[in-house]
Amino acid sequence: QFPKIMGPERMAPDYDRCIMISTQASLREMMQPSALVILSPIVVGCGFGKNACAGLLLGALVSSMQLAISMSNSGGAWDNAKKYITAGGLGPEYRKGSEAHKNSVIGDTVGDPLKDTSGPALNIVMKLSAIISLVFGDTIAHCSNIHGGPAWY
Repeated sequence: QFPKIMGPERMAPDYDRCIMISTQASLREMMQPSALVILSPIVVGCGFGKNACAGLLLGALVSSMQLAISMSNSGGAWDNAKKYITAGGLGPEYRKGSEAHKNSVIGDTVGDPLKDTSGPALNIVMKLSAIISLVFGDTIAHCSNIHGGPAWY
């Protein structure tokens, strides 16, 4: 549509089509990560027992917390660096329009998604894994032996 929008025809943009393309692509791209989060506790619990499922949940909790805190803090640091440079914290020669400011804008562009979306999204990963384990807890327990290992061992 871009040649027709910018060309001599001056066609109006088809916003609905753009939204449809973006929505379908985002849903398609989220299938594998969603399946990983949903199926991991079930596969590990049924395949290796309830102790292994508990280990998976503990590992997901610890690593997600560390990653979420790191992403939120680094995103906030990049965001604050741009504000600091814009306010003249590095000196008057590094204010808006300088090379340092241009670089800080790039850092802010990377930092905002880390701070606002990626870090908090890991909270959903932890909650969803735990809820799936609870919902399928009876099934996982039936797939485990008396010691918490796999029933086949």
